[in-house]
Amino acid sequence: DKVQQVKAAEADAEARYLSGLGVARQRKAIVTGLQSSISEFENDVDGVTSKDVMDILVLTQYFDTLTAVGANNLILEHEPASVASLQSQVNKTLKNRKTGFLS
Repeated sequence: DKVQQVKAAEADAEARYLSGLGVARQRKAIVTGLQSSISEFENDVDGVTSKDVMDILVLTQYFDTLTAVGANNLILEHEPASVASLQSQVNKTLKNRKTGFLS
């Protein structure tokens, strides 16, 4: 019985490890795709910076979140100041990561 429990625990640990690898690869693919899309958008549209594209992406993600949360009948604060605050927090976090304040 103990051998079966140990084998089951090892199998569970391996499954979680492989699941983590899959999630990491998925996130890396998403980031690679975003980098490519941002670069292409900057090159194709005059006067657009990568910050402009990221602002659009943050807003899109915000609306996607509202849609998903709305499907569950939850109420979120929704006003332009909230979106601006979210954008500011994301920008601050990214700047901190670049300067090494966060790891």
